Amino acid sequence: MLQKAVQNVFVQLSASLEQLTPNQYTQSCSNLFDSSIGQHVRHIIELFQCLTGSYETGKVSYEKRKRDAAIENNKELALHLLKEICYGLDKPNKEMVLEGINIENSESILLIKTNYQREVAYNLDHAVHHMALIRVGINEVSGIELPDTYGVAESTTKFKQVCAQ
Repeated sequence: MLQKAVQNVFVQLSASLEQLTPNQYTQSCSNLFDSSIGQHVRHIIELFQCLTGSYETGKVSYEKRKRDAAIENNKELALHLLKEICYGLDKPNKEMVLEGINIENSESILLIKTNYQREVAYNLDHAVHHMALIRVGINEVSGIELPDTYGVAESTTKFKQVCAQ
């Protein structure tokens, strides 16, 4: 079920990216504090890659992820990676450890018990959040029409439907 939800979000994201020119994808957006749509897409992709790449060891650290400028500068690569991630998500749930930086003491590391499905859900929510920002960038650099649900959490969409009835 989670894999299908991620796939639905990635289809929506991919459809919007396919309409952008390479220049629009990499253009700095003043409404995004001079970041580009490509930088936000890279961020989404890298967190998912970090999770799937950490599955075997069971220890995920989003802070130590690879930051690949090629993803933010190459729309076609990003589209390919979004498809690749969707196919690689279907793994059995298992216990994992999330490694994080201790805010109170940056010299020490926090280890937090989690599981694979929980981290997929986190990444899904995180992707939707960044899609809301990507929507702002798309509105700045293009005239592309996006669906009302683009960058909106599924729970918010359902709540609005209930309120409209």
